[in-house]
Amino acid sequence: MPIAMVPLLRGCLAVAVALVFAGCAGSNFSRQSDDTLVLGRTSHQEILQRLGAPYREGTVTKNGKQLKTLTYAYSTAGGTPAYEGVTPSRSQGFYFLDDKLVGYEFTSSYKDDHTDFDGSKVSAIKNGASTRAEVITLIGSPGGKYVHPLIVSTNEQADVYLYAHVTGSAFNLKLHEKLLIVTYDPRGLVSNVDYKESGQK
Repeated sequence: MPIAMVPLLRGCLAVAVALVFAGCAGSNFSRQSDDTLVLGRTSHQEILQRLGAPYREGTVTKNGKQLKTLTYAYSTAGGTPAYEGVTPSRSQGFYFLDDKLVGYEFTSSYKDDHTDFDGSKVSAIKNGASTRAEVITLIGSPGGKYVHPLIVSTNEQADVYLYAHVTGSAFNLKLHEKLLIVTYDPRGLVSNVDYKESGQK
């Protein structure tokens, strides 16, 4: 199932937000945009050189391949959230096979760069018919991309939409997550849609 990265993100955000109540968590990193990230080319070392030490480093296995992961996270109680009652956080994760980038995602619950999207529109995305341009018009711009082995096919690419936020106190944190992975075939048509939503808003 192509969403094994969610527990990694959940762990990062939950720890980061818990630490917010002591002042601040993580380092305020610079989000890496699509035009600075080349799947199959950008290296593990390049990301470390650009962003410095990650909040968390680890491994994850996808489709029989072990990937290295780097996660950068930042959260502060003094920031402006996208929604009232949310402790604002942002996180960007990177996945590497043989030290080359095979996927990345970004999530934010800050007002100025939040990644929330309307999950009720996902049902309008049609396999074999919807184009990437149509999906972007419907859902918005994605915050990440995956290729094999984060997705099954070796000749397709997926756009990733990820949103997570935390509400509650240090003793009663509630995490809400939405993850949409839209895979496109070589013609640019949707070949698979995977949408998961969990937690309390």
